[in-house]
Amino acid sequence: MEMNNCTDNFLPESSTFSTTQHFGPLNILDLCLHGFKFLFGFPAHFYVIWLIITGTGNGVALEFFMLNLSVCEMAISLNIFLHVLERWFSSLKTLKYLLFGLTTTGRPLFQCLMCVERYLAVVHPVTFLKYKPLRYRVICSTVAWIITLGSCLYCLFNMVSCNFYLFVYWFAMQSLIFFCIQSFCLVAVLRALKQSGPGEKKKEEENHMKRRAFYLILLTTVSMIITYLPYIITALYFILSQHYVQEAFTVAFVCYILAGFVQPVLYLNRVRKCFCFR
Repeated sequence: MEMNNCTDNFLPESSTFSTTQHFGPLNILDLCLHGFKFLFGFPAHFYVIWLIITGTGNGVALEFFMLNLSVCEMAISLNIFLHVLERWFSSLKTLKYLLFGLTTTGRPLFQCLMCVERYLAVVHPVTFLKYKPLRYRVICSTVAWIITLGSCLYCLFNMVSCNFYLFVYWFAMQSLIFFCIQSFCLVAVLRALKQSGPGEKKKEEENHMKRRAFYLILLTTVSMIITYLPYIITALYFILSQHYVQEAFTVAFVCYILAGFVQPVLYLNRVRKCFCFR
């Protein structure tokens, strides 16, 4: 397999497309997954943004990271058009490579910020209240978007230079860092929620809210594992063996697409706007 084709195939938003015009079974699966993400993911995240802006739930201040994540996910969902049109308009490949940074860095970075926020709210509530105002979230989000822009430029540069091994190493280390940070925060929150506080046996309503929060964090942890672990294993295997297994990456890509629906569904369910759970 040529180096540039292999690079294109490894990226999270392009699991099986190559530079050839042949549509194989994996290409069709990839196209179907992109179509599924656009048809269901785009309207779901648009609905989440609309609910946050109109004041549903906890308001813009407390949902600011979720707002940025949904904006990032909507841009990722639009990549379906670039994946299809690039076969006839090769100039769109530049834009597609540039937007890969939203997938490799944007999504996990905002998910990481949400996990850190939950960690502070549960484990360090005093610190959370200190940095609760919207201006701190705006500062963190601005830094996150700057880092994401840098990642977009790096992805574009990597596609031009075709330095596949360096890209895989960077992608694996970045995913591993995000995975470790989120794992630490989520496990700490789960441990804190599982501990019983003084007098909680008399507060059934608080116990119910605590159980809901525990299952919410548990589901978020499972989705995070499904999102990152297949990619990390695939990347580390390639680095150690220098052998690219397309089928293994396709499985990781399917997990990535499906796990992307967890956050909007959880938010819609929390604000009582998820029709399938009514």
